Amino acid sequence: MSSADTRTVHALYAEHHGWLSTWLRRRLGCAHSAADLAQDTFVRVLLRPQVLPTLREPRAYLTTLAKGVVSEHWRRQALERAYIEALALSPEERLQLLQTLDAIDAMLDGLPHKAREAFVLSQLEGLTYAQIAQRLAISERTVKHHMALGFEHCLALVE
Repeated sequence: MSSADTRTVHALYAEHHGWLSTWLRRRLGCAHSAADLAQDTFVRVLLRPQVLPTLREPRAYLTTLAKGVVSEHWRRQALERAYIEALALSPEERLQLLQTLDAIDAMLDGLPHKAREAFVLSQLEGLTYAQIAQRLAISERTVKHHMALGFEHCLALVE
């Protein structure tokens, strides 16, 4: 990374870290998780220095990156909960469950980000469409559209 990119990242961090942390805290309800995910978001900024020279809307860019980080966070939490529940199973049941979770994860890879997120929140976390709409800040109609995409995508892969 060039020294100009380093200065740009420092400025971006100084100007927007507090705002991003607050934005994440409102969505997650946890200051500690928000702080961790804000740092993860800036790590993604560091991994894409080629974007920095053309960056016109830093908060929009950070929001986009943060949404991906949050989605991965929720997905990881759902997988962790499933793993903890799996510990109570027999070794054969655990293996079958882990294989199923891996297959589901692989199936969802081709979905658009929001559709994948809505599908995981519904199917793994058991949230209602209204809860998903609120969490993702989208309409219930959009949630229904994303869920339809998710089901169509999975059915196409199974057939």
